[in-house]
Amino acid sequence: VSQSRYYTTKKKKKLVLVVDDSITSRTLLKNVLQAASYEVKTAVDGSEGLSLAKSEYFDLIISDIDMPNLDGFEMTRQIKSDEKLTKIPIILVTSRDTKESKEKGLEVGANAYIVKSSFDQSNLLEVVWGLLHD
Repeated sequence: VSQSRYYTTKKKKKLVLVVDDSITSRTLLKNVLQAASYEVKTAVDGSEGLSLAKSEYFDLIISDIDMPNLDGFEMTRQIKSDEKLTKIPIILVTSRDTKESKEKGLEVGANAYIVKSSFDQSNLLEVVWGLLHD
């Protein structure tokens, strides 16, 4: 088998779902990810995020915690308890900087927890890369 075929096929972009009720945060995350060559879809709250996760394939989900209808903790818990979705890595990006919130995030199944006050593009992209390429 010729090796050349591996070099001619264009690699499919990874698809990331960003769930945040704040248009500012959603847009910032979307722009950072798109600039790093990820394909991005967005949802305005946890219930929209959950229904998108159930209807489409995502390589990764990034979510806020404090949102109307369904918060990020509960959305994460439901995704991680669904056997079809359980393997999708989830990063919680939130303003909650307490030990209790971080523990709860990990308890419900989040793979990473990033606090907005110490938000840094390269840190986010490093975490995303680590979860998608390990």
